[in-house]
Amino acid sequence: MVATASEFALELLDITCTFAAPGGGPSYTAVADTTLRVGAGEFVAVVGPTGCGKSTLLNVGAGLLAPSAGTVRVFGAPLQGINRRAGYMFQADALLPWRSALDNVLLGLQYCGLPDAEARAQAQDWLARVGLAGFGDRYPHQLSGGMRKRTALAQTLALDPDIILMDEPFSALDIQTRQLMEDEVLELWSARKKAVLFITHDLDEAIAMSDRVVVLSAGPATRPIGEFGIDLERPRNVAEVRTLPRFIDLHTRIWEVLREEVLKGYQQQLRRAA
Repeated sequence: MVATASEFALELLDITCTFAAPGGGPSYTAVADTTLRVGAGEFVAVVGPTGCGKSTLLNVGAGLLAPSAGTVRVFGAPLQGINRRAGYMFQADALLPWRSALDNVLLGLQYCGLPDAEARAQAQDWLARVGLAGFGDRYPHQLSGGMRKRTALAQTLALDPDIILMDEPFSALDIQTRQLMEDEVLELWSARKKAVLFITHDLDEAIAMSDRVVVLSAGPATRPIGEFGIDLERPRNVAEVRTLPRFIDLHTRIWEVLREEVLKGYQQQLRRAA
């Protein structure tokens, strides 16, 4: 079902992002005339070649980057400054190394002004929800990659954002840990049905997790070139769903659109490296 205008959690409307080159060189347009909408409670995955501007769009949606042109709306209202209704889970670890897992989750709640006892109780509850009830006193260097990602997930979800922005959050994990984290995210998402904008290079991951997959062109001036509704039943197990005939059909259709753009992006990287 397509959301109506009043049901959109996040709208990026006719977005263009142009960056000035250092030293007075020619400017670079990363994103051009791009419109992307995420309905309330909808899980949207965005795929595209390396360097095509996926993270740029995410930063625009977070209010961390003002577009050169276009409009951002959050639940129908123009976005001004930081998107305070969004939580952002970064690709790289964003945990403070001098704070324990519990204190990292606690940090955002403290910034929001919650009394310490209430914030601590919520942080402990979220660590338990992501399977880290007994690890609150561990520091990031004492945690595995998967445990750090669980901590970051708890840190993001503890703030109860209406929109969750995720920038390739599991790309550095081994395949087994990655699938566990994907299933955990889907389970937590299904309980609260927040709007999710999920950036990934992994087409399998995009199809297995989302309601809709948006394909971006190779840069510069990237733009959406395909959009596919994912009609696989929920709840889903990301490992099991990959074997379904419908999953394979969707993968084939989306890859037909994505493949040429990936090759273009790869050739661009080779030219830049030469």
